[in-house]
Amino acid sequence: MRFRFSESAIDAVAARCELLDHGAGGYVSFEGWVRDHNEGQEVTRLEYEAFQALGVKEGNRILTEAVQRFPIKHAACIHRVGSLDLSDMAVWVGVSSAHRGEAFDACRFIIDEVKHRVPIWKKEHYRSGDSGWVNCERCAAEPRQALGLGHDHDHVPGGLGASLDRPGARQPPKLLVLPGSE
Repeated sequence: MRFRFSESAIDAVAARCELLDHGAGGYVSFEGWVRDHNEGQEVTRLEYEAFQALGVKEGNRILTEAVQRFPIKHAACIHRVGSLDLSDMAVWVGVSSAHRGEAFDACRFIIDEVKHRVPIWKKEHYRSGDSGWVNCERCAAEPRQALGLGHDHDHVPGGLGASLDRPGARQPPKLLVLPGSE
């Protein structure tokens, strides 16, 4: 099990090989890709930044929790940092287990928790020339989809993804680093 960041394209085939196990009868993966739209805006590319030292620790903690919570053999997650073009893979999660059900459940748990807990920031660049840091704090309040509850709000175009050049625009969140947590 391993969580890691990558500045280059994710090799899903090589990552899958890390999960091979003679006791596994099933394998499930999730690939998150850069799409061309979000909240009513035409997206042209993304930039990801991360507090990598803390992110790796928290990502590995999530993978350990998945193994404790679900009867799986192996799990891994890779998240890109840097500039990504449309259709690039931004995140990959893979899980192997004796049976498919546990692999599906663990894979969903991992991606939901990574999006909620790992310090990663996404900046969208729009066709209009604007750009903005995207962070849906209400989405991150509780991984509701994992509980089967869905969203309890609508996303509003120009909301948290508004241009940083505009007055009052949101800045990427700042992390408080406590002594001994580096």
